[in-house]
Amino acid sequence: MHATDNAGETAIQNDAEGEFDVGDRLRLVRLSHGLSQRALAMKAGVTHSLVSLIEKNKVSPSVASLKKILEAINYPLTDFFALTLPPVDQIFYRADELTPLSKGPLTLLQVGDAKSHSVQIFHEFYEPGADTGETMLAHEAEEGGVVVAGELEVTVGSQTRILKRGDAYLFNSRLPHRYRNVGTERCEVVSAVTPPYL
Repeated sequence: MHATDNAGETAIQNDAEGEFDVGDRLRLVRLSHGLSQRALAMKAGVTHSLVSLIEKNKVSPSVASLKKILEAINYPLTDFFALTLPPVDQIFYRADELTPLSKGPLTLLQVGDAKSHSVQIFHEFYEPGADTGETMLAHEAEEGGVVVAGELEVTVGSQTRILKRGDAYLFNSRLPHRYRNVGTERCEVVSAVTPPYL
């Protein structure tokens, strides 16, 4: 990593070997603070597209721009440069490599480590009568899923629908929601949440 002056602005450059990855570091820091790209951009007073392009390594931010983004979450620039990235994440997972988050009437399996990604993917199984609870869930995210087998009653806000195989849902998770298997067969769902619900 080195800095060059371009039109009066100091820019962070990847070295020839590409060892210093600004995008991955920014994404890791953002996720560790539980923020979406849009939320971080709003806090820092920059555009959502700038944060997105930096994380994709499509642009090299000026030191001033990077400092402004990091200051919005009280993250020191020196810590950013010293940050050690985790090893490259696993890409493919066998069924027995999914992480069980819950077992019993409601079995929840997670793909990979959600702390290292901006999306959380689940393979869910609801036995007949299984329920996420009478208290409605709500959190800062968006989620969606597809029913693979059986039936699932999904309540979002004041709306309730029974979904069957092939049916899907997608909504803002800030709305109170609940899932129940009201059928007589085991229900299977593949779903995703972003940012991860940690």
